[in-house]
Amino acid sequence: MANTRSSQIRITVNLDEKNMPTGIDWDADDRTDGNDPVACKAMLLSLFERNTLDTMKIDLWSTDMQVNEMDRFVFQTLRGMADSYFKATQNRELAVDMQRFVQYFGEKTGIIEQKS
Repeated sequence: MANTRSSQIRITVNLDEKNMPTGIDWDADDRTDGNDPVACKAMLLSLFERNTLDTMKIDLWSTDMQVNEMDRFVFQTLRGMADSYFKATQNRELAVDMQRFVQYFGEKTGIIEQKS
C-alpha cells in the first residue's frame, strides 16, 4: 500500500441574525503564506460525487459584496474554469469557446476593455 497523507481545508462562514453571510474565512493545513485565516467575500464550491456522479454546489457571498466585485469574481472564476477544463481534457476547441465567452463577459461587465 502506498503512503498517503491528508490535508484539511477549513471554511468558516460568519452569519448575521438572518443567517446571511457577513464574512467568509478559509484556511488550510498546507498554506505557506501565513498563519491567520484568509478573509473572503464570496466562494463557489463544487464537488463531483464519486458514486452518484452528481455535482454538489455551495455558492455564498457576503452581504457587503458589491456588484462590480461579483462581476470580477465570476470573470476570474470562468477564466479559471476554462483553463482547468483544458488541462483536464486537452479539448482545445471547447476551451477556446469558453475563453471567448469569458472575453465577452469581461467586456460586457467592464472588467476588461472591449476589443476594437
